[in-house]
Amino acid sequence: MTDTIRDTVKAFVIENFLFGDTTHAIADTDSLIENGIIDSTGVLELVAFIEDRYEIAVADADIVPANLDSLARITAFIALKTAALAAA
Repeated sequence: MTDTIRDTVKAFVIENFLFGDTTHAIADTDSLIENGIIDSTGVLELVAFIEDRYEIAVADADIVPANLDSLARITAFIALKTAALAAA
C-alpha cells in the first residue's frame, strides 16, 4: 500500500510542482522544501491534495516538515492517518 501512496504523491508533485518534468529525479528522502520543489504555498496545495485524495483531515499541527518534507515522510504520514481512520 505504501508503494501506491508514494507513487500517487510523487505523480502529484511532478505534475503540479515540476510541471510534468520527469527528468528531475526525486529520491524518496529528498527534502522537497530544501530542494526548492515545494514552497509554503505548495505545502498548502499538497495538504489539500492529501485531504481530498485520501479523505483524511490534516490538522494545522500536522503541517510540519517531519510529516511533509519528503516522499518517504509524506507516505508514512498518509499511511499512519489512513490506518488510524480505518481502525476508528
